[in-house]
Parts: sequence; C-alpha cells; structure tokens
Amino acid sequence: MKVSPIRRVLLALALLLLPAGLPAAPATVVELRVDGAIGPASADYVVRGLAKAVDEGAQLVVLSIDTPGGLDTSMRDIIKAILASPIPVASYVAPSGARAASAGTYILYASHIAAMAPGTNLGAATPVAIGGMPGSPPAPDKPKDAENGEPDAKQKPAEDEGEKASAPGDAMSKKQINDAAAYIRSLARMRGRNAEWAEQAVREAVSLAAEEALELKVIDYLASDLADLLKQLHGKAFTAAGVEVRLDTEGALLISHAPDWRTKLLAVITNPSVALLLMMMGVYGLFFEFSNPGTGLGGVLGGICLILALYALQLLPVNYAGMALILLGIAFIAAEAFMPSFGVLGIGGVVAFSFGALILIDTEVPGFGIPLPLIVTLALTSGLLIFAILSMALRARRRALVGGDSDLVGSLVRVSAVQPSNPLSGWVLLQGENWQVLSQAPLQPGQQVRVLARKGLLLDVAAVEEAPPQGD
Repeated sequence: MKVSPIRRVLLALALLLLPAGLPAAPATVVELRVDGAIGPASADYVVRGLAKAVDEGAQLVVLSIDTPGGLDTSMRDIIKAILASPIPVASYVAPSGARAASAGTYILYASHIAAMAPGTNLGAATPVAIGGMPGSPPAPDKPKDAENGEPDAKQKPAEDEGEKASAPGDAMSKKQINDAAAYIRSLARMRGRNAEWAEQAVREAVSLAAEEALELKVIDYLASDLADLLKQLHGKAFTAAGVEVRLDTEGALLISHAPDWRTKLLAVITNPSVALLLMMMGVYGLFFEFSNPGTGLGGVLGGICLILALYALQLLPVNYAGMALILLGIAFIAAEAFMPSFGVLGIGGVVAFSFGALILIDTEVPGFGIPLPLIVTLALTSGLLIFAILSMALRARRRALVGGDSDLVGSLVRVSAVQPSNPLSGWVLLQGENWQVLSQAPLQPGQQVRVLARKGLLLDVAAVEEAPPQGD
C-alpha cells in the first residue's frame, strides 16, 4: 500500500512533536551520609555509592558529613573516588552541631562543592600516628636569658646536642605532617580554596566555624539545610573529571542511599573491640575443639570467628608486636591446660595478652582504639579460665583412684553360675563384665561373695552368707 505525501509529512511532524509533548524526567540528586569515624566501612560505602549514582544518571551527589576523623587509607580511598567521579560531589557538613574534623577536612577540600550548615566546624587536620611508630614528644622549652629574653648563650651547645639527639625521633612525625600538608594544599589549589589555612590546619591543628570558613574561602556555601543548598546550587556549572556539568537542582528528585547490610556488617567487624573479641572467640573455639574432638560446634564457630577477625585486622592499622603478644598469650593459656606448670604459663599468658591488646591498634584516631575496660574484662575472663583449669586439676588429684584392682577388691557381688565339674569355681558379673572366681568353699548360684584379690583374669572370693537352700 502506498502512502500519500501528505500523510508522510503529517507522520514526520508527529514524530518531531512527540518527544516535546512528553514530560521531561526530573533531575535526581543522590545523598550519601558519613556519620562517625571514617574507616574501611565508610570508604566502601562512599565508593560504591558514587558508582551507583553514575549508573542512576544522577546530576549531583551530596555527601553529608559528621565525623571526628578517621584512618588515612580510608580517607584517601574516598578522595580518589571523588576526584575520579564524572558527577560533581558536594560535601555538606550537617546538621547543626556536626563537624568535619581531621579526615573530614581533607574530604571537604577534595569535593567539587564545599558547604556547611550554621553551628558546624572543620579543621584539626594534623595527622596522628598514621602508620609507623609515633614520634618522640616535643623538646622542652629552651631556657631564656633573664635580661633580654633570648636563649641563654651558655646553653646553646647543650641545646644543639639535644636537637641532634631528638631529630631521629621526630623524623617520622615530620614526614607525616609534611606529606599531609602537601596533600591538602594540592587539593585546595585544585578547587580554588584557601591553601594557606589548609596547611595551617595540618601543621597547627586549628579549626574554623562555618561562618569564618565562608569568609576565608575555605568553603563555598553556607546553607541552613539540604533544600537551601540545592536552591543555591541551581544553575551553577562545575567541572567533574574534565567535563563541565550545569546543575538543575530546582525541584530535583532527592534519593537518599542508606548504608546496606554489607556496609553495616563491615562497620561492625572492623570495630577494633569487635575484632579483638572475634579473635579470642575463634582461638578459644578451636582450643576447645582440639581438647574435645568430635563435637564440631567449637571448631565451626571458632574457624568462622577467627577468619572474620583476621579479615577485620587486615583492614585496621595493626601493630604486629601487639598481635604477636596476643597470640603468644593465647598459646600460653592453651598450654596451661596440657602442661603441669601450676599456673605459671597461664598467668604469663594473661599478662602477654593484656600488653598485646593495649598496643594492638597502631593509631590514636578517635573511634579506633580498644577500650581499657574491654581489655581488663578479657584478661579477667582468661584468668578465671586458668583458675578453673587449676581447680579441676587439683580436685582430680585428690580424688580416690577409680578402676583397676583397687576398685575390684572389696566389692560385694552375687555368684551368677558355678562350674558343674568344680564347685569351688564360678562366674560373677562385676562392673559390666563376667569374671571367673575361685573360692575356698563350694559356691552356690545366687550366693553373695566378697572379692579378696585379683590374679590376672581370676578373682579370689570368700562367701559372706550362707548359700540359699536347695529345693527337693
């Protein structure tokens, strides 16, 4: 069938007008929230959230922050994901009363958009024990000359020697501070923010309130809430991954991605206290399984807990000397159950475990230490376990010997059968076994006898009552 030219023109016009007549899909904004210390769980949540926002076609990702800081490795994972994101990322310190301290300040500087709510603060970005051994304490104040307030000339040789002696100890902390200062300065220059204050926050651990941060161009926006921030961002253009993106946030659809079960599980097991408990449960589970093989429950639970603990410790800044002390202490406690050391190995194991737990986590970042009450509780529990093992050993030593000749001799038993050819010999059922007995007097079935001695598989017995009368 042929189509007339008029119909062709009308069909073409309909195809051209059809898209214009359909309502446009609303622009979407994805919100991710980082609450608490920044660790492996937070980094995994943010990295996967940014990737999901790209798949959903979002035009903006808002990272709501309230954190005291966190681990350097996790912070850098988040920053790498932000810098590589093709979608602009707005870090927003909210609600009022929140903070973006330490690692949060770095993330704020790395974001395409930095915003804060009134009553919030940021700063205090000095690295604290980020890997390695912490530096030595600062040198004491130099003595001043009483007249001019200058350093005493007589003390200069000694001061020079002191500076030379303390230099190796301070080298690690200086390297950490210089590296962190260069890192945040590069982020500030990339985003056009105040690089001088950023370096000051690293070297002097200073902080700023939200209003002061806006005045010093540390942040870009001050917004009372998320709706206010989106209103201010409407129509603004930002460059993400080399591509300019103009935001259309007025009436945008806000999608909030809460942490899923994987993130929550990772947050639980990467808690240093939980990791320590899992390791103890795992080792004790395997210990009881090896002590009483066959049940299987201790081995299964112990293996699962131990693998989870090792996975969690792999993600945490672990001091391996502390780990070695904990494993040595557990080995001593286990050896106490098998070796007669009268508590020496067990007590030594508790001491080694306590010191190891104190130095296990190699950082002073808030939220990543092991509480002292938890260490004391585990040490006391292990001590009670040692005391219980010693008590059971002492009770077993005082208990009378059960079994063997001492348990057979003196037993009262009835004759179950008599040999027809020899009335002095018969059989008795004693301790679940049939024994052949020999008597000085003739035996009768049902007669009660007492065991006098054992000679190999033969028991010497004597009658303790008259034989029952025989029937006619």
